[in-house]
Formats: sequence, C-alpha cells, structure tokens
Amino acid sequence: MERIIDETDELRAVALQLAEDDAAAFTSVTDAYKLPKDTDEAKDARSAAIAKALGGAAKPPTEVIAAALVAVKFAEELLPIGNRNVITDVAAAEAARAAATTARVNVEINLGGIKDEKIRAELVAEAARVDDIANRAEQVTAAVRKEITK
Repeated sequence: MERIIDETDELRAVALQLAEDDAAAFTSVTDAYKLPKDTDEAKDARSAAIAKALGGAAKPPTEVIAAALVAVKFAEELLPIGNRNVITDVAAAEAARAAATTARVNVEINLGGIKDEKIRAELVAEAARVDDIANRAEQVTAAVRKEITK
C-alpha cells in the first residue's frame, strides 16, 4: 500500500503538470492563429506555425492518456487488497476513464491541422489506447458495485 500511495502521489503531480502544459500548448495554438496572413509568405509561415502548435497541443493529451492508464492499473491493483470500508474510492477509475476519453477528443481535434504523417500515426495510435482504458475502468467499477451489494 505504501508503494501505491507514493506512486499515486507522483501521478497526481504529473497530472497537475499536464494541466499546465495543456494550457500553455493551447496558448501557442491561439498565438499561431493570430499571426498575419496578408502575404503569401506570411500565410505560409502562419500555416507552418499552426501545424507546429497543433502538434505540440496534442502532446499533453497523449500524456494524459498514459497517466489515465497508470491510474486504472492502480485501481485494478487496489481492488482485491483495498480496505472494504473505502472500496468505492477504487471506482475513481471512472475519473481516469473520463480523463482518457476527453484527452482522446483533444488529440483528435488537433489531427486535422497536423500534416506530418508520422506524427499523425503516433497520435492516432495513442488515441486508440483509450478504448482499452475505458473498458478496464468499467470492469473495475463493475467489480466495486458488485462488492458493495454483498
């Protein structure tokens, strides 16, 4: 239990940093859209800046997906060994599911402006992990609900 507490404390710090990173990445996108487009050269520079910013904006959500998977793994680990008086806390896997599914949408919204096929493929692969995370979280919640009806 001590190991899990220590590691979830670290995960919480990571999640808070990801929120800050996401806000900064969004600012980069809005700044890129504000660039001038009055000449062909300016339009090209603006388009390149937007594409770069959108690629950067997709990074924090992919890291949220990875963090959500870690959170669900902790919930799975705690389920059989956790204190039965607070077993509903393990259903916080639902929060991880929500984070992952929301992050997937944030990745997908950025895909339209990302022209680099390698980056697109990496982002699509990361987003594809969300279904597994959501299914695992659902299984944890089902197990918790079963336990509390005993």
